[in-house]
Amino acid sequence: MNLDLTGKRALVCGSTQGIGRASAMELALLGASITLVARNEEKLKETISSLPADDTESHHYIVADFSQPDQLKTAVENYLQEHTVDILVNNTGGPKGGQAIDAGPEEYSQAFSQHIVCNQILAQAVVPSMKAAGWGRIINIISTSVKVPLKGLGVSNTIRAAVANWAKTLSAELGEFGITVNNVLPSTSMTGRLASLINSRAEKEGKTPEQIEQEMLKEIPARRIGTAEDVAAAVAFLASPAANYINGINVPVDGGKTPSL
Repeated sequence: MNLDLTGKRALVCGSTQGIGRASAMELALLGASITLVARNEEKLKETISSLPADDTESHHYIVADFSQPDQLKTAVENYLQEHTVDILVNNTGGPKGGQAIDAGPEEYSQAFSQHIVCNQILAQAVVPSMKAAGWGRIINIISTSVKVPLKGLGVSNTIRAAVANWAKTLSAELGEFGITVNNVLPSTSMTGRLASLINSRAEKEGKTPEQIEQEMLKEIPARRIGTAEDVAAAVAFLASPAANYINGINVPVDGGKTPSL
């Protein structure tokens, strides 16, 4: 099986923590040069120093805030004047929890901007060079909510589904150019976001975070909380040459929790 990414460059968003950071690490272990994208430059510097590399100059970073799409567009376009990207990993923090009916219209607008608009900016920036090379990967880290909406995540359910359909549409448009577009769907993975959701639910239900976590475990056939590395392994495989003929799919990484095919 060919998993070698030597000579490829991956642009990984939200890559200073959690799934984004773990994905950058896995891709680097397969030989890819990494370009990190996040808003905190100090964390970017710390992350880049932890990535494996034969050449210390092979990894780069871009400082950009996904709440400011125009800033992201300028930063990425400036970077691409001197570099090309073979693999794009779209990943950004999800909207806050709450029922769909209680969310203000501005919450939907903001989430649409951070996910759909920013993903579109990045795709439009990197696809021309992918077409020229006849090879490319766009991988979106979304959520199992695109298969079964998750209780208490109204805005997230809505926007994540929009990203999934955007990606499926792109996969049909770009497949003939050797570019695949796929989605990785984490569920219960121990990240900062999950910890925040556990604490919020515990406070709301008058329970301890440990009790909430035990309740979650009962819903997972694997009987454990996933890790960022579990998700990153799926990202790395879809980025590899071995996944050349896999296009337009959703891959749940959830220990079997999602109750649908």
